[in-house]
Amino acid sequence: MALSKQDDTADVVLSGEEHKDGLPCLISPVQRKTSTGRTLNEKEMEKLTGDQTLVSDFKQMKLEKEAQKNWDLFYKRNTTNFFKDRHWTTREFEELKVCLEFEARKLVLLEAGCGVGNFIFPLLEEDLNIFVYACDFSPRAVEFVKEHSLYCTEGNVPVGSVDVATLIFVLSAIHPDKMQQALDNIYRVLKPGGIILFRDYGLYDHAMMRFKAGNKLGENFYVRQDGTSKSELSVSELLADLFRVVGFESVTNEYVLRETVNKKEGLCVPRVFLQSKFRRPDQLQGS
Repeated sequence: MALSKQDDTADVVLSGEEHKDGLPCLISPVQRKTSTGRTLNEKEMEKLTGDQTLVSDFKQMKLEKEAQKNWDLFYKRNTTNFFKDRHWTTREFEELKVCLEFEARKLVLLEAGCGVGNFIFPLLEEDLNIFVYACDFSPRAVEFVKEHSLYCTEGNVPVGSVDVATLIFVLSAIHPDKMQQALDNIYRVLKPGGIILFRDYGLYDHAMMRFKAGNKLGENFYVRQDGTSKSELSVSELLADLFRVVGFESVTNEYVLRETVNKKEGLCVPRVFLQSKFRRPDQLQGS
């Protein structure tokens, strides 16, 4: 499916981060970007080292087989009301604006894992000269996007046609064995010199520390109560190597450390995200 700009409305309200894991969503304005992640305290380390029991192979196969079904049920329950609109993306990724200042043509963008449009529609509402291809694992989520007034029917993504692709809280929802395939698919449709803008959950994020025993599928890989899965990614141990194997060059690759504050409940919990940019080389190595 594809979307293009058709109106001139603007909305500059800043919203919080993802809240699928039931975390409070009042965000403190301070964040740090660093090459090193969060350090666990002794109690947290004991919890992780003590939780080594994995979900049975049978249940893991069942969860993977029913992954699309579980995401469809998630969107059936929550429709378009669960995730907040991502009005922060142009603040964090200047490419979404800077590219347009020097290009007469429209920027062509692919959002892999669009959900119900919480990234693409706020972006289009900023009056950017942009054309967006969007796809998602959940047919029900895709139908919600199609109901939006900005939807148009041009849906095939030509090879080598995309300037910028985004993976915003998406890769962590894909089984680790299938992550490389997903990146291969994006690499194929990106133009030489095209980039991926990436943001996702980082290793030792508070949501990871809240998983109880019996939810572990693998190393830093867990299943939620609704059957959807989630990986916690790290800069050096997984993410950069994943992209490098596919053929991408790393532009930036760092942790974002911030705190989620719920004053009413007296809670202050550490959030850990990864924010990165990867580039498809202008030409094949050695050519």
